Amino acid sequence: MTLLTGLPSAATPALAQSGSAANPLAKKAAGKPGDKLLVEADELIYDNDKNTVTAKGNAELHYGPRTLQADRVRYDRGSSRVFAEGNVRLTDQDGAVVTGDRMELTDDFKTGFIDSLRIQQSVDRRGETVRTRFSAPRAERIAGEQTRFDYGTYTACEPCKDNPEVPPLWQVRAAKIVHNNETHTVYFEESTLEIAGIPVAYLPYFEAPDPTVKRKSGFLTPRFITSTAVGTGASVPYFFNLAPDYDLTLSPAFLSRQGVLGQAEYRQRLDNGSFNLRLSGIFQTTPSAFLPGPLGAGDRDFRGAIESRGRFYINDRWRTGWDLVGVTDKWFLDNYRIRNQNITTDYFREAVSTAYLIGQGDRSWFEARGYYFKGLSSFDWQKEQPIVAPVIDYDKRINGPGEIGGEVRFEANITSLTREATDFQGLPRTSAYLFSPSVNGVSYPLYETCSTFNSASCLIRGLAGTNTRASAMASWRRTFIDDAGQSFTPFTYLRADAFFTNPSLSGYQNALVPTIANVGEGFNGRVIPAVGLDYRYPFVSDFGPLGVHTIEPIAQIVARPSETRIGRLPNEDAQSLVFDDTSLFEWDKFSGYDRAEGGVRANLGGQYSVVTASGWYTNVMFGESIQVAGVNSFRRGDIANVGLESGLETRRSDFVGRFQVSPNQNISFISRARFDQADFKVNRFEAGVTARFAPFLPLTLATFYSYYEAQPLLGFSHRREGVTASATYNITPNWFLTGSALVDLTHYLDTRDLYATALTGYLADPTGTLPVYQNPGRFYLSGLSLGGGYQDECTTVSLNYIVSPIATALGTRERNQTVLLRVELKTLGEADLRQNVGTVTTNDGIASVR
Repeated sequence: MTLLTGLPSAATPALAQSGSAANPLAKKAAGKPGDKLLVEADELIYDNDKNTVTAKGNAELHYGPRTLQADRVRYDRGSSRVFAEGNVRLTDQDGAVVTGDRMELTDDFKTGFIDSLRIQQSVDRRGETVRTRFSAPRAERIAGEQTRFDYGTYTACEPCKDNPEVPPLWQVRAAKIVHNNETHTVYFEESTLEIAGIPVAYLPYFEAPDPTVKRKSGFLTPRFITSTAVGTGASVPYFFNLAPDYDLTLSPAFLSRQGVLGQAEYRQRLDNGSFNLRLSGIFQTTPSAFLPGPLGAGDRDFRGAIESRGRFYINDRWRTGWDLVGVTDKWFLDNYRIRNQNITTDYFREAVSTAYLIGQGDRSWFEARGYYFKGLSSFDWQKEQPIVAPVIDYDKRINGPGEIGGEVRFEANITSLTREATDFQGLPRTSAYLFSPSVNGVSYPLYETCSTFNSASCLIRGLAGTNTRASAMASWRRTFIDDAGQSFTPFTYLRADAFFTNPSLSGYQNALVPTIANVGEGFNGRVIPAVGLDYRYPFVSDFGPLGVHTIEPIAQIVARPSETRIGRLPNEDAQSLVFDDTSLFEWDKFSGYDRAEGGVRANLGGQYSVVTASGWYTNVMFGESIQVAGVNSFRRGDIANVGLESGLETRRSDFVGRFQVSPNQNISFISRARFDQADFKVNRFEAGVTARFAPFLPLTLATFYSYYEAQPLLGFSHRREGVTASATYNITPNWFLTGSALVDLTHYLDTRDLYATALTGYLADPTGTLPVYQNPGRFYLSGLSLGGGYQDECTTVSLNYIVSPIATALGTRERNQTVLLRVELKTLGEADLRQNVGTVTTNDGIASVR
């Protein structure tokens, strides 16, 4: 061992020397090859009478991976002990910092006693630095692997800068704390959790992994469950760290009314991906707590679910995977509060299972998928849900050959689906249902259908049987810009579609399909060639501080034959047709492959934009579409009436426009509208603003307004109008408030129709209950979320009150109310409590108050 020192003082009461030859500390450690001691201090004192070596003034000792700093360090050769006093700071090999007023250590700094100890440890967890702190009036360090704290405290909170003696937001105080650096475990005996110095919970003994541990076997945070149907209970998860690449979590939940709910999740990571498998199941002791079918699962003893997710990367271009959800009944996951990220929970609750293979090149894309949709509300009829397999998409772009140049693109799609029962929709939508079971005198209509089966009053949203379509399209385009700045883009494409239709005309109401439409059976095909030209002539002028102004007229012409077999082919993927500024210059305005736009059509418009050096941006766009020749594809509705009342069904379409302004990067306003071609009446209007007012005001705000005129031929008898708004306000850097709202401005129209229908039924058969009209008001709060919380480096607490709309067969008329409390103490764990309040409906299979 070598000893390097600072400049020694010549005037000392004992012999003062420099160099390692006469250094007794160096002789003591000379038998440890590989470890070197570096000592730096203002003064070194060798006292041969007391057999000691003392480093005074900014003493700093480096031994292997450990560093000891203090005002004064004394080494006693006889006892092989190191005594450090005054601002003592010991940095360990893992970066942990131990501070104290006085330390007594062995000469390798591994073992000893520490007075007024404080330890700060920093680790990186998921990209975030987490600091933990231990403190105690006295502690013992054992072999560098354990530290024992007597009457110590533990926290992950930063001390108050202005008053460090104030207790942190939370800390654990215990009679004894043992931190084992070898097993990375912290043991607490006779411990109390304190919030702001106030004891709130007592545990005689518990242990937890230290912050350096990312995976360790042990109990996880319990989860509490309470509801009228399942009773009160708790889930106590236990995590098994079986290996670095796989683990198992068992989460039995003990429920007072239904017994034991078993849950297990297995996760494994492989060289090229990962997968997990989760199983849930229960043999219910009180099935009668739930409604009988078809409104609930009251006739089932065993209920359960299987869920799995896989992600695998075959190479840098190909990947595959799956998301699978299987349940014994549609209410299970909700009744037992089982979380699943593959479930949508807004207006329409459904679980989506899919398996896929995806390949991506520099200018190409391939995707093959299969889908299974599981409806999760009482109003979903599973037999109307399709099984879609496969869906194959391929897209390839290459440079045009030789002198032709430009871009050549090839697109292909194959889709095949099967369903058991035809999905009928009546006009108006609330006309008839297959079943109307009653619970406590209340009738719940289920499974929408038609009262009259003809094309004027009934639509087919999904055709029973097996439908397969193969589509391919090859296109070319190239842009030419002349000396005057005019832009010409000629293009051409050839599209071919082959349909293999095998409709089911037996069972359920499938035999009524021919009364609505004559859907062709067997093989059908169509071929559509097209040529077109896109013309743009931007006029640009730079007005200096007023910015760059651009006026750009746009004209587009597309020539092709008329679409054939309209209404005689299934339409599954082209039912969402929205005509606005984003689709005005699309070659084909249909959203999917089942429909193909035909005829000669001209799209005309223009836009004006301003961009300034200060960041101001404005854009205005306006235009319309004109059917020049051939059959207007949007004038003749198919089996779902797609195209009608779209704004494109007349020779001259509605006008569409857009206005957007962004004064800076923090504020943006955009609106788009569709105006009637005849009288300029607003048929569709959307407007929204997003704003971030920081640093002047810690507020983020977003508001959107939507208005859609009535479309009775599509099932919307009344206009639809609503407002959504959300905001986040940071009261302080730690305290925040959040809120969002969904206001339905036309809900009262649906309520009025429901009352009229119910009253008509009562007058026809007055033996029932006389319906009572309840006016919901002009401003119906369909959805609401209000909350707030506190967040800092060690704690997150949030409380939210959520009102979410529930989709019913009669429209959105129910609201689910939930209170959600979430608490996270970093390094210790997190817990959340979710409680439904108010009256719930048969939407979740329970008719009671939870």
